[in-house]
Amino acid sequence: MKAQVDALLVLSFGGPEGPDDVMPFLERVTSGRGVPRARLLEVAEHYEHFGGVSPINARNRELISRVRDELAAAGVELPVYFGNRNWHPLVEDTVARMAADGVRRALVFATSAYGGYSACRQYHEDIARARAAVGPDAPELVKIRHFFDHPEFVASAAEAVRAATAELPEEHREQARLVFTAHSIPTAADAAAGVPAEGGHRYSRQVAEAARLVAAELGVDDYDLVWQSRSGPPSVPWLEPDVLDHLDTLHAKAVPAVVTCPIGFVSDHVEVVWDLDNEAAERAAEHGMAFARAATAGQDARFAQMVVELVREHLAAVPARALGTVPSAGGGRNGEPCAPDCCLAAR
Repeated sequence: MKAQVDALLVLSFGGPEGPDDVMPFLERVTSGRGVPRARLLEVAEHYEHFGGVSPINARNRELISRVRDELAAAGVELPVYFGNRNWHPLVEDTVARMAADGVRRALVFATSAYGGYSACRQYHEDIARARAAVGPDAPELVKIRHFFDHPEFVASAAEAVRAATAELPEEHREQARLVFTAHSIPTAADAAAGVPAEGGHRYSRQVAEAARLVAAELGVDDYDLVWQSRSGPPSVPWLEPDVLDHLDTLHAKAVPAVVTCPIGFVSDHVEVVWDLDNEAAERAAEHGMAFARAATAGQDARFAQMVVELVREHLAAVPARALGTVPSAGGGRNGEPCAPDCCLAAR
């Protein structure tokens, strides 16, 4: 048996839930980064198209409900809490409530499958900040391992691609190009995640491995991995190609249809529904290309089952399952921590 665990904390990015939340949310996300206000106002316009509401909090509450049901079905009595990095419920407030409820040791499921600074290390920083804010009574918080190559994550994403493909006109389904997308990051940040080389958890490498595994599950040998949602000055190199530029390239090759799979995202939020459902869909329409976007994996019932399985790795020494060969935090084995200098923030 593993060490006692009193609770599960679902830790996510957070998003605004009304028009008055948008600018305070964006200011919190970009605090200390010197992002011009003009850029924040530009991004705020995207939220206006959705009434100032990001879908991410609602999707996370739905996930938590499913996880609670799966825990109950597995006979695991464990309260599930919800906290965010950037918007309410803020993780500091949630950890304070956990301490008041008597929680002494909790697992943390971060809603990112990958390594890298923003995808992993920053969640460790969120945990440390929340515990420091609460003080000596704060519970111990143990972040669950990466899951980009977990069989249920792969199966959830593959099923979403099948469903999206079925939305295309029948005559285009066999010719549709499968395009995986993930949030771009500066190339320097991606390189930082590869240190040390033998234990680094490079984001782009893990995303590529997830795409390979999903494509294999679908029986697809030829596919593309592209990036989206980049920001910052053009002088700073980011992971490329951008999804919009890639659609132009596919059009030039006379590709008649595209299915995009947002493999880098666990749940919908504005960068998914705006960048793909609006901008990418419009670009495809301009080219006369049929277009469909797969649902994010977190909406599939198997995803909640995966979360419970990851919890049970700690509770009852359930064997860790992983399909890939790319390094990840824990390496598919419990108790193997990240290296101290892994995934540092790029300057």
